Amino acid sequence: MMEVCKFQTDMYIEGMADLNEMILVLPLCPPDQKEAKIAQIKEKVTDRYLPVFEKVLKSHGQDYLVGNRLSRADIHLVELLYYVEELDPSLMANFPLLKALKTRISNLPPVKKFLQPGSQRKPPISEEDLEKARKVFRIK
Repeated sequence: MMEVCKFQTDMYIEGMADLNEMILVLPLCPPDQKEAKIAQIKEKVTDRYLPVFEKVLKSHGQDYLVGNRLSRADIHLVELLYYVEELDPSLMANFPLLKALKTRISNLPPVKKFLQPGSQRKPPISEEDLEKARKVFRIK
């Protein structure tokens, strides 16, 4: 049973990695391509990624993705859901089980503390910081 849970956890995290990367590199997208990239990400979020995780939660009726206990997959998914909300809060509208998972995990004391202003959690990169990074790394 433990091997199955580890396999499922790893599988879910790998599935999230693609979307996570798309969102994280978005600030580096050339301005003339940014709107198209955002539209592509939004489409994949609502048509591909979030429906899969909503379906997993619905299929077993448990509070978490794997084994009805908190796992790395849940933490990674909630982090990704925060990124999705920063992109466009309306993207979460049709996914009540994912919203409930996000709320449940966000209210765990260590997570709640981490999410407080002034914590280690970093806000999305500002245009000013992005421009500095572009100069340092010579990104055009």
